Amino acid sequence: MSDPVNSTIFLLDIEKFSERDDVEQAYLRRMLFELADRALLAAGIEMTLRRRADRGDSVMELIDSNASPTALLRTLLTFVPAELRALNRRSSSSAQMRLRGVVASGYVAVDGDGGWVGSDLNHACRLLDAKVLRQALLQRPGHDFALAVSESVYQGVVRHNHAGVPADEFHAVTMDSKNGPLPAWLHGFAPGPEAPAGAGDATPSAAPRQRPAPQASTFDLGGATVNGGVFGGDNHGIGGGVFHGDVRFGTDRGDRG
Repeated sequence: MSDPVNSTIFLLDIEKFSERDDVEQAYLRRMLFELADRALLAAGIEMTLRRRADRGDSVMELIDSNASPTALLRTLLTFVPAELRALNRRSSSSAQMRLRGVVASGYVAVDGDGGWVGSDLNHACRLLDAKVLRQALLQRPGHDFALAVSESVYQGVVRHNHAGVPADEFHAVTMDSKNGPLPAWLHGFAPGPEAPAGAGDATPSAAPRQRPAPQASTFDLGGATVNGGVFGGDNHGIGGGVFHGDVRFGTDRGDRG
């Protein structure tokens, strides 16, 4: 096995590939590989700077660290969506293609059989298959491409707001994987908090009416201040001072025959 070298990891995957028949799958694979080639060339990444692995419904590219990841991201945010729109306009519904993409970086080694080995590569594959990225594409019917970048790519490239790679269009997410939570950044889609199970079926009950809290009344009676209570009986000559307790204004009719 070769020594691991630092590379940019670029992955593309076709949505709902397994639902197509053999003829449609063959066509989509050809379209995927051609689109990946055009995108990488548009980013200035020549064949000599790339190594490809075929994964059926997805393509994996190891890109030399000397190639610009900024140019790759700029191409993925502009060229690829435009190419997909043009391709799908000319295709029947069964031949239309929507893609998930991941750009990551890390150390990858190549074994004697040409296989790729590395935990950074494993993490990139987990991001590609993560539920939040699948939902981002599913919940954006007007878009044919959903892109996520790893934490290292965001910190090293995206957050610096290079031309054509606007940092404010990326949103932090945490993707679940069998290796634990993975931080990543999703382009153009800010997922909200998930509602609790069954929350959409529940009918909110009316909130109980609240009685207003009793409030103490203050009366100014010729220099006397009365807090709370009520004056009762016949009261004459109330002057200064402070009165508390069971006090009533006026005549208490119940004490008279």
